[in-house]
Amino acid sequence: MTPSRMIRWAAAALAAAMLAAPASAEIDVQDLTTPDGINLWLVEDHTIPFVALEMRFRGGASLDQPGKRGATNLMTGLLEEGAGDMDSREFARRAEALAANFSYNVGDDMLSVSARFLTENRDQAVALLRESLVNPAFNQKSIDRVRAQVNSIIESDMKDPRAIVSRRFDAQTFGDHPYATSKDGTLDSVASLTRDDLIAAHRAALVRDRLYVAAVGDITADQLTALVADLTDGLPATSDIDLPGAADTDLPGGITVIDFPTPQSVVTFAQPGIDRDDPDFFAAYLLNQILGGGGFESRLMQEVREKRGLTYGVYSYLVDRDNAQLWMGQVASANDRVAQAIEVIQDEWQKMRDNGVTAQELEDAKTYMTGAYPLRFDGNAPIANIAVEMQVEGLPTDYIATRNDKVNAVTLEQINRVARELLDPSKLTFVVAGKPEGVGATTTE
Repeated sequence: MTPSRMIRWAAAALAAAMLAAPASAEIDVQDLTTPDGINLWLVEDHTIPFVALEMRFRGGASLDQPGKRGATNLMTGLLEEGAGDMDSREFARRAEALAANFSYNVGDDMLSVSARFLTENRDQAVALLRESLVNPAFNQKSIDRVRAQVNSIIESDMKDPRAIVSRRFDAQTFGDHPYATSKDGTLDSVASLTRDDLIAAHRAALVRDRLYVAAVGDITADQLTALVADLTDGLPATSDIDLPGAADTDLPGGITVIDFPTPQSVVTFAQPGIDRDDPDFFAAYLLNQILGGGGFESRLMQEVREKRGLTYGVYSYLVDRDNAQLWMGQVASANDRVAQAIEVIQDEWQKMRDNGVTAQELEDAKTYMTGAYPLRFDGNAPIANIAVEMQVEGLPTDYIATRNDKVNAVTLEQINRVARELLDPSKLTFVVAGKPEGVGATTTE
C-alpha cells in the first residue's frame, strides 16, 4: 500500500473506530504494569486495526523553576520539531508516511502525549514517537521559531479581556504558587530561556514514576506492556524537581475591576470548591448542574439570560486541580448591564444555599447526567482519554460501570445539605475586565 493510500485508509479507519465503541459505558478495563512499575490501562478492541494511546506525566508546567517560567511549555512545543537526526520536516514526513498522528500538550498539572497509529505500522510508529520523547533535537532554529509562536500568544493575551481576567484572577487567588502565573511565561522569561533550560525542563517533566498510560484498540496486554517498556526506555526514572504542594487559595469575596477599553465586560467568579475524592462530590456535581452547568435549563442561565437578557451565556463549573479546588463561573455582559448580571449571580448563589433545590430539579439533573455519560465513549480515542484521566484521578477500573449508580444515589436531603455547607456567597469573588458601570468594586486597577 502506498503512503498516500495508507493515509486515506487510516482516515477511514479512524472514522470507523470512532463508531466502533458500544453506545453504553460497559467497557472492560485491564489493569497492567510494566516490569519497571509503570501502570497501564488497556481496553482491547480488535474490530479495527488501530490503536489510540494516551500518556500523562504529572507535574506539567508547575515544574518550572524560578525565573524559568514558560520553559516546560516551550519544551513541549518542541517535541514534534525534530528528534535524533531528524529536523521538524523529516519528523513530520515520517509520521505522515506511517499514517501516525502524535500530539503534545502541557497544562499546569500534566504533560500529555497522544498517539494514533495503525496495527501494521505499530513498531515503526512507536519507534518514531520514542525518538521525540527520549531524544528531542531542540535545535536552535526550531527553538527560535516556537519561541516566536509563544511570544505571539503572550502578546495576543495582553489584548484579550478574557486572558486579562484569567491572569489577574490567578495572580490574586494563588499567590506564590505556580498556578498564579501563566504556563506560557512572560515575554522576558521566554526570551531568557536557553537550550540548556529546555533540556533541564525535559529531564524534569518526562519521568517514568509520574507516568500514566491508557490504550484502546487492536493490541493485547502483552503487546502493550512491551510497547510501553520500549517507548519509555531512556527516560529518567525520577525527577530532580519536586511536585508543588497545595495552593493556599485566597478567595475573600468582593469584586476586582481591571479598567480595559471594551464595550462588553468579561467576568470570572469563584469560591472554594470540592475535592474529587470527597464523598459529597457527586452531590456537588449535580448541584452545579442545576445552578450553572446545565445549559439553558440552569438557574443562572434562566435568571441572567432568559428572564433579563443580560448576557448570551453564563456558566459555572467545578475545578479539581491537583493542588486547588474551585467552584468557578464566567459571564460577559455590556458595560451598562454587567453590574446587574453580577447581582443576579450573587442572589442565585444565596438562594440555592438557603433554599436548596427541588425534587424535580434533582431528577432532571440525574436524567441528563446519566443519559449523557455513555455518549462520551464514542470511539477509541475518547475512551483512551477518559481511561487515562481516571488513572490520574485514582479512580478504580470499574468506575465507568458504577459512575451512574453514584449519581443516582444522591438524595434530595444530601444535595441540599451540601448546598448549605459548600455554597459560600461571602467568598464568591469576582474579577471584571472592562468599563463596568455601577460595579461596587473592592479593588480597581
